[in-house]
Amino acid sequence: MLDDPELDREALDEPSLVRVRFPAGAAVSVAALLGQVGPALEVGDERVRTFLTAFGKRLLRPALARRHPELGSLGFFLRPSELARTLEGLPTEHVRVPRGLVFHIPPANVDTVFVYSWALSALMGNRNVVRLSPRSGAVAEVVLETLHEALADADPVVAATQRIVSYERDDAVTAALSAACDLRVVWGGDRSVLELRRHALPPHGRDLVFPDRSSFAVVRAASWLCAPRAARVTVAEGFVNDTYWFDQAACSSPRTVYWVGAQGDYDAARADFGDHVARVVAVRGWGVDAAMAVEKRVSTYGLAADGVAESVEFRGNALANVTLAASAAAPRHWLGAGTFAHARLESLAELAALVERRDQTMTHFGFGQGELEELARGLAGRGVDRMVPVGSALTFHRVWDGVDLPAEFTRLVTVIR
Repeated sequence: MLDDPELDREALDEPSLVRVRFPAGAAVSVAALLGQVGPALEVGDERVRTFLTAFGKRLLRPALARRHPELGSLGFFLRPSELARTLEGLPTEHVRVPRGLVFHIPPANVDTVFVYSWALSALMGNRNVVRLSPRSGAVAEVVLETLHEALADADPVVAATQRIVSYERDDAVTAALSAACDLRVVWGGDRSVLELRRHALPPHGRDLVFPDRSSFAVVRAASWLCAPRAARVTVAEGFVNDTYWFDQAACSSPRTVYWVGAQGDYDAARADFGDHVARVVAVRGWGVDAAMAVEKRVSTYGLAADGVAESVEFRGNALANVTLAASAAAPRHWLGAGTFAHARLESLAELAALVERRDQTMTHFGFGQGELEELARGLAGRGVDRMVPVGSALTFHRVWDGVDLPAEFTRLVTVIR
């Protein structure tokens, strides 16, 4: 990359330093960093697959998975069978090659997102630079420790082609890395995406962005009431997993629950659902601190003052339920961890008029495959990129936000004899 005459030499020679977190190293200049990211790989490179598999196995160790359940999900994603399935899903009518150097900029509030993005890119044979925010939490540190454990037995090509770095907000560093990459992957809010687009890519470079998204759940009230108690407990546990991990700040965590059915079914199902969720929250010891409790009350009472909510119910500090006014649009901004808006619909088809482009994940309970596919066709791309069962909101898939990530991380070469 450093021999490319298109690159801004002054940007690469700037004095700002980045801290190399993986492989562990000293602070270096951007020019030195890019000079280190070396040899070429191939799509599905066996050396990278072996490393990712070893890393995933370490994440699945019982003690670690119990302490950080989200790492167990990540370890499952990196199982050999899952990696093989990802590669087998790639069309083969062209020669598929790595895209090149990929610059990843994940959010600070979801510690594991960067691993999914980076792992898929590495599996596709790319050299990668991941900017890990200095504000990342304890789970990110555990991930880095585990990566280093796996690196001890890995082929040297992994250490030679993959970099995870940290630096404070620094336009010079971001501009230089952007100017050097073939693909820039941005996970964050709309503001982050617009800010990063100020930094030019090379003419052939591309952006892959994941801006502000919101998500919701939809439940058929009659199906909930008819479900065995064990099934309702399981769904409530799944709903809590979907929402309380990452403090409901993940883009795929539902913030509104739509209930489909008659008024009587809605009243009974919602009350029973609330009892089950409150019980799971209490058993697991989920709570919020004083600042979050205040945040939730300000947000929910603000909705009431604006006429969006017709009632607000608090069940301790950890759970807040808001009943939306009949004509109110669902709030799509974060209201605080464990805060849910509720609304009733007569039919699933009514969702078509309520969905917006920023809506990402719809978790569901009580609907058949045909009904969901009909809704997806009716939405026609106006919103909702994922329809998954309650409990699967945070389960990562190679297709995310309607984007086939392995395909984006590669280029196609046409070969005709």
